[in-house]
Amino acid sequence: MTKSETTLDALWAPKSVAVVGASADPGKTGGRPVAYLLKHGFSGDIWPINPRAAEIAGRPCFASVADLPGAPDVAIVLLGVDRAEAAVRDLATKGCKIAIVLASGYGEAGEDGRARQQALHEAAGAMRLLGPNTIGAMDLSRGIVLSASGALEGDDMPRGGISVASQSGGILGALLSRGAARGIGFCKLASTGNEADLDIADLIAAYANDDATTTIAAYIEGIRSVDKFRRAAEAARAAGKPLVVYKVGRSESGARAAVSHTGAMAGEDRAYDALFRQVGAVRAETFSDLLDLPAMLDSRRRMRGNRVAILTSTGGAGSLVADNCGMLGLDVPELDVATGKALADLLGQTTPMTGNPVDVTLAGVDPAIMTAATQTLLSADGIDGVAVVVGSSALARPDVAVGAIRAGAAASEKPLIAYVSPHAPHIVELLNRDGVPAFSAPETCATVLRAVLPVAPVGAPLAVRGASVPAGLPNGILNEAEAQALFDAFGLSTAQSHVVQTGDAAQRAAQALGGPVVLKVLSREIAHKSDVGGVRVGLAPDSVGPALTEMAERLRAQGLPTPEGYLVQKMVRGGLEVILGLRRDPQLGPMILLGAGGVQAELSGDSTLRLLPLREGDARRMVDDLRIRRLLDGFRGAPAHDVDALVGAVEALARLGVALGDRLQDAEINPLFVMPDGEGVVAADGLVVLTD
Repeated sequence: MTKSETTLDALWAPKSVAVVGASADPGKTGGRPVAYLLKHGFSGDIWPINPRAAEIAGRPCFASVADLPGAPDVAIVLLGVDRAEAAVRDLATKGCKIAIVLASGYGEAGEDGRARQQALHEAAGAMRLLGPNTIGAMDLSRGIVLSASGALEGDDMPRGGISVASQSGGILGALLSRGAARGIGFCKLASTGNEADLDIADLIAAYANDDATTTIAAYIEGIRSVDKFRRAAEAARAAGKPLVVYKVGRSESGARAAVSHTGAMAGEDRAYDALFRQVGAVRAETFSDLLDLPAMLDSRRRMRGNRVAILTSTGGAGSLVADNCGMLGLDVPELDVATGKALADLLGQTTPMTGNPVDVTLAGVDPAIMTAATQTLLSADGIDGVAVVVGSSALARPDVAVGAIRAGAAASEKPLIAYVSPHAPHIVELLNRDGVPAFSAPETCATVLRAVLPVAPVGAPLAVRGASVPAGLPNGILNEAEAQALFDAFGLSTAQSHVVQTGDAAQRAAQALGGPVVLKVLSREIAHKSDVGGVRVGLAPDSVGPALTEMAERLRAQGLPTPEGYLVQKMVRGGLEVILGLRRDPQLGPMILLGAGGVQAELSGDSTLRLLPLREGDARRMVDDLRIRRLLDGFRGAPAHDVDALVGAVEALARLGVALGDRLQDAEINPLFVMPDGEGVVAADGLVVLTD
């Protein structure tokens, strides 16, 4: 069995744990792992290694790894960077399955640190390695804590179905302590640190296959292998386990120098956004979301639509929740008459209570009425989820308020959450422990309800039909004629055009095309032709020759290279301009961009991304993402455009990207004209950059 094929079972269910560099002082970092293993009920063998101690916490000490009575399933290495490598090599020789290295000073410490990390990885051999620079791992469902995190000092840590994968050790402690205070239970938690071996995708894949895990939360700083992450995330989705991802580094560091508009528009964070969307992961926008969203998703309740009812005994708080729901696209509709009459009967009123939020201020302290009102709203056909506001009246009898909501939830599988309006962390904790997701901010209520909206099913991988790549394409920037030939080969219709060298030839070409034409310089060394005066539009046939002469003189005056020729192109009329591009990110790989086109492509901000390979339905969802979708459909009586052809164009570019593989660096059509319905699309300008 190779290293990549071994499982992580030893990390979650070890029968023996070696602690290399254990200390007899539980107040020191080296003393914590043994103390925590005993504190949380580990029943297997604990083998402390310390040549200067006879025993630690009643367990006999060993002078070295070689002296251990057997091969430990897992080892916690507490030694500094100068001695950790030798310990890892000894553990691998002994037959240990997984070593957890806490020391820092490796990949994060410059070139020398990277060399030390590589040596550590080599020392591990076939043994798996967690870290270095990690806080460790823990399985609260079994009471197994392989960590030195001070967050484990707590005595009452709720158990639940949420498992956490983090590239930061400190984040584990933060989530663990915050979750305990909120009554939110965890299953497994681990930090990968520098990822010399095991990475974030390995943990997600392990959680996807873990029976005790129901929801996965991930804190990510970067992804080593997009393909591996994608497989792990899709495995979680296939297993029915929601994945919530918080990705740091959202600043627009991805606006790199690029020859295409696509390169400038497809920033790094937008690419991660596309990746998470494609694998079905829920992106946490704030750090608090990394706890709130998994807590909501772990309730296993899902909205069938976007209609929310709000039950409140304090009007202002109900309005806050309603307003935030509306801002996130959730509907807070009027109630149907039957539901309104049932609520009125509860309160002894004669007029149906069809308003939403439902204000039961005068009866809000009566738990029976709150329970019945909650059940009434949950049973309404026109409601998909319910938010109950817990007001200040609950401070006197929190158990009564909690019991009323819990009882109301028992009769329905629809999402039910609580907004605790006063500062009452004890009520939040009580509700969460009783299985009712509870939150202390109205904004969070809307965020978590949006997270349980219906999601589109995942389509099959997009079929890659065979296409012939034109022979002899050079590396670097292709001229537009070469780019057009490549696009045509994959079914991307380009505007009719002729390559010419002289003014006379240009005039003849324009006459053959008929009507106004566009004249462009043809050069592999000029990417943005319009910036240097290399484009003239709307030319009549008799004016093309003089325009070519003038263009050639202008290019010479700027000291630009002699072009390969000129392109006379039939002018496209009557379509809506979009930009369609593909670029290869050095880390995330190839991605498709679709957006509003023309000269203002970068300014409009109306664009969407997907990473290759696409799946069935991705291209149409890209079109649906755009604000100009309404224009494509025919806005205010205007004729509709050929959306099906646009979807086909996106898929064609995706197939081109797959066919050329790593050789294709950039490809862009701007503008791509989407013609009236039934008339297809026409690529009016093309850019392709190839690399060896």
